[in-house]
Amino acid sequence: MRALCCLIVVAVVALAVAGHKPLYSGVTRLEMADSPGQRKVTEGRATPLEKVIAAAVEQANYTKGYDPAYTKIDCPNGDVPKETGVCADVIVRAFRAANIDLQKEVHEDMTSSFAAYPKTWGARKPDANIDHRRVGNLMKWFERQHKSLPLTKDARDYAPGDVVAWDLGNGRQHIGLITDVKSNEASRYLIAHNIGTGAQVEDVLFTWRVIGHYRYFQKTVVSGFPVRWIIENTVRSAISR
Repeated sequence: MRALCCLIVVAVVALAVAGHKPLYSGVTRLEMADSPGQRKVTEGRATPLEKVIAAAVEQANYTKGYDPAYTKIDCPNGDVPKETGVCADVIVRAFRAANIDLQKEVHEDMTSSFAAYPKTWGARKPDANIDHRRVGNLMKWFERQHKSLPLTKDARDYAPGDVVAWDLGNGRQHIGLITDVKSNEASRYLIAHNIGTGAQVEDVLFTWRVIGHYRYFQKTVVSGFPVRWIIENTVRSAISR
């Protein structure tokens, strides 16, 4: 009887898991082994762009919480505990893999051009503890670096490494980074982001209204794939014949 009860419990749990619906309709989660960038980092041959993408994906392994609380941190390279954070922390942590410290960059730009930045939070002067952790400030920084791209509803216009910002409604903004893994269902690149349940890699590109699209790493792309990738694989295929 005890064995039968155990089997029933296991069956119920299995059904519950199978029937579990993701937070957002149509979400496709990432299988970590599917990231080309992560494999190149492991092999020691990744470009700065690939390092950034891999670092964004990797956060899903350890950032399990969300905490927007104001925290005093060092500058440069200051951070809250990696197990938690906000959506902007996903971007900041990823870019540091390519030795780009957005905390330092945003702070220095706000110090010299404070009036150019949003006044949403009532700040009267730059604050290196929090400025880089606010979506509006990151958007403004990328814009001031001339990294803005047109906003479209065509997934082919969004490439791995691009930073995307969304309007969630009620004055709330969100930000994430496009990875190098595509959704099986929609053939879109998945997004690394943290919207409240820790870092996730999901198919949410058009879940909310896109209000910002930025490409820091300028790289020629053909049909969603870097030209270098196409050339390398074409040559490799020819050699193997």
